[in-house]
Amino acid sequence: MPSLQQPLLVITDLDGSLLDHHTYRWDAAAEWLAELQRYQVPVVLCSSKTAAEIVPLQKRIGLTGIPFIAENGALVQMSAQRCVRIPPESPGYDAICQTLSTLQLRFRFQGFCNFSHAEVAAMTGLTEGEATLARQREASEVIVWRDDEEKLEAFRAALAQHQLQLTQGGRFWHVMPTGSGKGEALRWLLGQYDHAPTTIGLGDGPNDAPMLDAVDYAVVIKGYSKTPVSLTRQDTQQIYHTAHYGPEGWKEGLDYFLSQPD
Repeated sequence: MPSLQQPLLVITDLDGSLLDHHTYRWDAAAEWLAELQRYQVPVVLCSSKTAAEIVPLQKRIGLTGIPFIAENGALVQMSAQRCVRIPPESPGYDAICQTLSTLQLRFRFQGFCNFSHAEVAAMTGLTEGEATLARQREASEVIVWRDDEEKLEAFRAALAQHQLQLTQGGRFWHVMPTGSGKGEALRWLLGQYDHAPTTIGLGDGPNDAPMLDAVDYAVVIKGYSKTPVSLTRQDTQQIYHTAHYGPEGWKEGLDYFLSQPD
């Protein structure tokens, strides 16, 4: 089992994991966050949120200055001065939106670029100011699928022709560069360390599965998505499924892996 005394890195999803799915609060996780800070264990946020959203959240949670993964793994921000797209040569946001505008002739969907701040706020429960930050995208697009589910596979194939892929999040679909994702972003980030620390990952949605497959210890938090979190790894003793949702499940997962006797 991992220990607070060893080099450790905690990687966590936000919505539905560290943050409550409905209220966006993290009260139940506060005690563990303080304990991790006391032992100087970095908590890497790994979210579908944009960098513009994550930076103020980091400050409120007390995680300022720690690298984070944004836009579902299409972006890694190492510092205020260094932000890397995953893969590094992948297209930027404007190019992705241009491609999607051509595909809207064949498929019925809308991206965040098609909505106003107020419309995004209404869909997400964010304030209008927070929705503004959610629309400050750099490397991926969020879409609302309006077409038949049967057409999703054809849409995936069309995206692939443009080196793009489709990922399901907790609330929306995400169009991202091929070769990106939370798992790929985490592997890139760990590659920046001289000696990779032991990793604990926590997430609740299908889009968290690649990250949970890439860590040493995985906490699958009970979630609201209709699609289960399906992991490919077979080391079941290093996977824990929580009975609670959100930050209560987050606390439960760390209690399990970090409160066991050595």
